[in-house]
Amino acid sequence: MNATKEKMRNLEFTTGTHVLLADPCISELCGSIGFDFLWIDTEHTPTDYHILVQHLIAAKASGCDTLVRIPWNDPVLAKRVLEMGPTGIIFPMVNTPEELDKAMKCTLYPPLGNRGFGPLRAVNYALDNQEVYINKTSLEMIRCVQIESKTAVNNLDEMVKNPWVDCFIFGPCDLSGSIGELFKIYEKPTGNLIDLAISRIKKGGKSAGISLVTEDPEQIRYWYNKGINVISCGADTTYIGNGGKRTLKILKDIAAQEPDAGWSK
Repeated sequence: MNATKEKMRNLEFTTGTHVLLADPCISELCGSIGFDFLWIDTEHTPTDYHILVQHLIAAKASGCDTLVRIPWNDPVLAKRVLEMGPTGIIFPMVNTPEELDKAMKCTLYPPLGNRGFGPLRAVNYALDNQEVYINKTSLEMIRCVQIESKTAVNNLDEMVKNPWVDCFIFGPCDLSGSIGELFKIYEKPTGNLIDLAISRIKKGGKSAGISLVTEDPEQIRYWYNKGINVISCGADTTYIGNGGKRTLKILKDIAAQEPDAGWSK
């Protein structure tokens, strides 16, 4: 079993970070840092299929696993991503057992599901044994869904019974919005709803995850202490932005502290 999937199945602490920009060098670099996986996002970014496959190639070179979030729970959107051979896939906004079953079945070949056959990069362009892919490799894919509504939380007791899901990942902003509290993710109404959801996920023996772009240790600790064991945090955009702001502050502080430097005379 893939190491990241095994961690999720064993409810172990699992780490990831987000890739939002287009250049595949980002996946090569971030994949070499030591995260368990890269969350390559195609829901809220302009990343298209051509850019995506370049990220997957770069991440493979780094040895890091890849979870691709597709834009919606749609078998058509999932199909081309699956054929590229990511380590795993993330379905956003899954709200009911029926929606969850739909998502899982489109990742599974008959008789388990209804995935159409036609893998390309996933079988190393037909250089790998395709029967092994059907009967073993494709089953070992990491399958994650996002819990982003009160409806989903209310349905979790049934949803956690699905044997194919490796991790239920919270989208805290959309979850807060579903109860009229958009972006108030650290307020009690959203926090209480997440506590209820975590208890149901853990009772079902599944991993609970969170997607954050923050690098703030206190915010990350908040979710860890709630019992979240799969944490994807930070992103290429925040690393560049925050690093740039820190460097600019250093420059301005030096100039303010040493106004009479030799070069200005």
